Amino acid sequence: MFALERQKKIIELLNSEGSVFVNKLSVTLGVTEETVRRDLEKLEKQELLVRTHGGAVPIDESTYELSLETRKRTNVDIKMRLAKEAVSHIIPGDIIFLDASTTTFYMAKELKKMSNVTVVTNSLRVVSELSNQENLKVILVGGVVSNNQSVIGSLAERTVEENYFAGKMFLSSKGIDIDVGLLESNEKECGIKKIMMKNCRQKYYLCDKSKIGRVGFVKLAPLEDVDYIITEAKLDSAWHDKLAEFKIELIKIEDE
Repeated sequence: MFALERQKKIIELLNSEGSVFVNKLSVTLGVTEETVRRDLEKLEKQELLVRTHGGAVPIDESTYELSLETRKRTNVDIKMRLAKEAVSHIIPGDIIFLDASTTTFYMAKELKKMSNVTVVTNSLRVVSELSNQENLKVILVGGVVSNNQSVIGSLAERTVEENYFAGKMFLSSKGIDIDVGLLESNEKECGIKKIMMKNCRQKYYLCDKSKIGRVGFVKLAPLEDVDYIITEAKLDSAWHDKLAEFKIELIKIEDE
């Protein structure tokens, strides 16, 4: 059995059984345990599973943070359209917060067309994208650099809390739940987002339809803390009622 065939079989077993074990896979696939471990390592690098002691389990997207590059490749067309819509709500003279989500990275590309906007962010990607734009003022908060290419930690949070206030914030998260609100899967990323939300006047939440109803184990904010939701998702009546209750404006883009 070729490596690709083995790895496909491993994923099939993982999906059907909920977990796999090296010793059992060795017998099932007719290869050594070392070969199985190499297969699991390769599949983990592709973010198709998470290795455990003696085997592997599926990726639980509510608690597992996909790499930045993987997230950037996910729903790219929608994220670009969400970003374009978001930037249309920015006017010259605005001071804005951008979080370190992939959608705000695409916003940075659109912001190049604007002038006289101040961007405060903890995203190295956003700063890199806008660093040569003389028409924009870009402020990167100080702190610890994470593997998400963002700046996080107590210093970053204190820098924002004590020094900056924005008229508008644009953010995303792991998911949004009608009852719980905005949810994340990374406590440290969550910390600076909370401070930014506290220190701004209007909050724009950007989410593609895959985030509706998705959960994370860290609560970022209650739903009523958001002022605008930009999405292509078709929301049911329960969602519309909840948004009306909290006076949240839904900005809908068409799902092509």
